[in-house]
Amino acid sequence: MTELSEHALKLLNEGKNFASVATLMPDGSPQVSSVWIESDGKHVIFNTAEGRTKIQNLRRDPRIAVSVTNHENPYEQVIIRGRVVQITHEGADLDIDHLAEKYLCVEKYPFHDSGGQRFIVKIAPEHVAISD
Repeated sequence: MTELSEHALKLLNEGKNFASVATLMPDGSPQVSSVWIESDGKHVIFNTAEGRTKIQNLRRDPRIAVSVTNHENPYEQVIIRGRVVQITHEGADLDIDHLAEKYLCVEKYPFHDSGGQRFIVKIAPEHVAISD
């Protein structure tokens, strides 16, 4: 696992920086989704819901690429390639509320699906590149 630099951690954790995550479809073609992003200092983390294409792809093939762009300077970005090391629903509802506070400035995620289950996805970075 590659260590995340201070610069990468800043882009992952500070500001309302969106990420694009690329997963692989069963036929090997890429699939890209925009997500809210964060880090625990070691892993790249995002939250998603059951039934989404990216979660189905990651259960089959844990390889993933993540691109995070600084919303204040779109020429500054971090690109991370790695593997998913954990998909868990434990704490996922609290995590999406935390992300809603970061991205929407609200205490509770306003789009909860009462029947849907949320998941936290943790990625172990294998390659990290910064551009600015």
